[in-house]
Amino acid sequence: MEPINIAEYEELAAERLAPVAWDYYRSGSDDERTLHANRDAFERIKLRPRVLVDVSRIALGTTVLGIDLPTPLLIAPTAYHGLAHPEGECETARGASAAGSLMVASTMSNRSLEEVADAATCPLWFQLYVYRDRQVTEDLVRRAETAGYRALVLTVDTARLGRRERDIRNGFGLPPHLHMGNFEGAAREQPGQEPGLSGLAVYANALLDSSLTWEALDWLRSITALPIVVKGILTAEDARLAVEHGARGIIVSNHGGRQLESGMATIEALPEVVAAAHGGAEIYLDGGIRRGTDALKALSLGARAVLLGRPILWGLAVAGQQGVAHVLALLNAELEMAMALVGSPSVAALGPELVRLPV
Repeated sequence: MEPINIAEYEELAAERLAPVAWDYYRSGSDDERTLHANRDAFERIKLRPRVLVDVSRIALGTTVLGIDLPTPLLIAPTAYHGLAHPEGECETARGASAAGSLMVASTMSNRSLEEVADAATCPLWFQLYVYRDRQVTEDLVRRAETAGYRALVLTVDTARLGRRERDIRNGFGLPPHLHMGNFEGAAREQPGQEPGLSGLAVYANALLDSSLTWEALDWLRSITALPIVVKGILTAEDARLAVEHGARGIIVSNHGGRQLESGMATIEALPEVVAAAHGGAEIYLDGGIRRGTDALKALSLGARAVLLGRPILWGLAVAGQQGVAHVLALLNAELEMAMALVGSPSVAALGPELVRLPV
């Protein structure tokens, strides 16, 4: 039977993925408290429905950085889609295109950013890490510009890679048949399998720039005209700095609970980030979205759109591009239903009066 919700997709994905890949996708850091906090925080927020509102038509459309979209549900950057499907990120891009969404392609994709662009008819943003060798990063920026990506998403919460114990136990690294598509032929750019270690952590800690400061955002703005979205902000202080340094967007994110243990849930952090940005940058959120009501809560609290990570991987693992498109369709349908039942005929009409935050 076809899955009818994200939980059922997750169950099927667990059966179909190799155990090491399943652990990699689902894991968080240390005791995984932040991972679970993302879900727990959504469940503590209650909805305050209004009645006798004309909801005969519901408009899910929104805009992100001037791009018109029929849905506020976007695809977050996640690595190594080749673990879930032979076509990897290209298959994800086809599913995103079928659903009318926007996909953020990862630096750590198994397919190159050019291949992903060729497979997609939807808008694309490119997620970026800053390497110690800045030329590596600049080359990625130039390639993204040439391939038609519409924005850069700078990930800023990986000064070191979080301690993901499932990956350590499994000696996680890319299997021999996969490689990082954006670095083909560069042996030093391939995280290998290392018994008793996370090969990805070894790779990231060796090559990514742990000395990164806000200067990196200024540098990026000096080398590209693409708008820059900063991903990984959880505090008002950093939201203000992001705006001051020219960020056009902010993704409230804790890296899916894979970095700092005992960190804030993203939905908990969202209100202070929205207030601090004060309209100077568009605000988005990822982490823990599993139902349309989750998306509604985030949109009501000021997110312009939400991004989906693991649910997209579950759909990809189960049914390729059709699974990706179906995951998005399910959540869109749930969001539309929730908007009707809280008395909001459009995304633009959602507001904080529709939610009750825990005391």
